[in-house]
Amino acid sequence: MISTQDRADTRRLWEYHQMGHTPRPCSVAIGLGSHDLGVADTAVDLYKRGMIPLLVFTGATSPTTRERMPRGEAVHYRERALELGVPSSAVLVEPQARNTGENIRFSRELLEKAGVDVSSVLLISKPYEERRAYATARKLWPEVEIVSASSPMTLNEYVDSIGDARLVIDMLVGALQRLLVYPEQGFMISQQVPADVIDAYQRLCKRGFTSRLLRDVQGQDQDLSQTRR
Repeated sequence: MISTQDRADTRRLWEYHQMGHTPRPCSVAIGLGSHDLGVADTAVDLYKRGMIPLLVFTGATSPTTRERMPRGEAVHYRERALELGVPSSAVLVEPQARNTGENIRFSRELLEKAGVDVSSVLLISKPYEERRAYATARKLWPEVEIVSASSPMTLNEYVDSIGDARLVIDMLVGALQRLLVYPEQGFMISQQVPADVIDAYQRLCKRGFTSRLLRDVQGQDQDLSQTRR
């Protein structure tokens, strides 16, 4: 049973995970692989609006995408972009990355090998992964400007697209945990987390929305007051 408080807490996490950036012209767009073809659709829309001259799609497969995208997430994203009218010359594919850090590192290496001068990146992810992707890119590629983007969806629209409200809550909770613990592990920059977001996260954990949490993370039960503002 998902209570009224659960829904309010979920909405607060959803709002925090989104960076609120306004898309603007950048050197390149990088679309992070996942189960969500909406990432490719958003990349194509930004390309057609003249925001970027080049798209990079990055991602191998995962247990959640292996059947749906057997040729790899990045390859399926590319195929989607070509179907929507993007010329093949405007799309690069990085098919090896299996996590967000590898998405950034491998895409950077691909662009360097291709001789592409990059000063800014439109970083396209699932809506609830904007902040995690941004924090990871800032850590691994600090010299470029990062502009976050995702499909323009409300929380209710995203839940409808997934078809499983509890799974969406679990994913939002898991993404927030990573924002709390990954900076200490060197995977991303540290960001301040408002007290009401921490409170919402902790209530949802206590309510059992925990299937996407990392287990046995050192420091997971740390005093979270240091992350508050």
